[in-house]
Amino acid sequence: MTRSDLVEILSARFPQLAHRDAELSVKTILDALAQALDDGHRVEIRGFGSFSVSHRSARIGRNPRSGEQVAVPEKRIPHFKPGKTLRELVDFQTDERKANKSGMPKHAVE
Repeated sequence: MTRSDLVEILSARFPQLAHRDAELSVKTILDALAQALDDGHRVEIRGFGSFSVSHRSARIGRNPRSGEQVAVPEKRIPHFKPGKTLRELVDFQTDERKANKSGMPKHAVE
């Protein structure tokens, strides 16, 4: 799903919301999330998951082509940990597809 897909779903679900307002809402939420992570904060969305920033220390790596040693600088990387509800939802849907064996949702087969 892309950002524009999310805007379309939001616009369809709330017809009183103009497309431009839905787009601004999605942009505002994602920008706020990115800014909080940039500031070093943790963001938790109950039932969905949490976003945090992990730190990777500087290290010596190797260039895979030449085998030459390369200094890799310290990094801050975003990390997502899914919440229990999201994990259960995804796991349940996977189990349902396996039981169905066609890979399609049960209601689509009937």
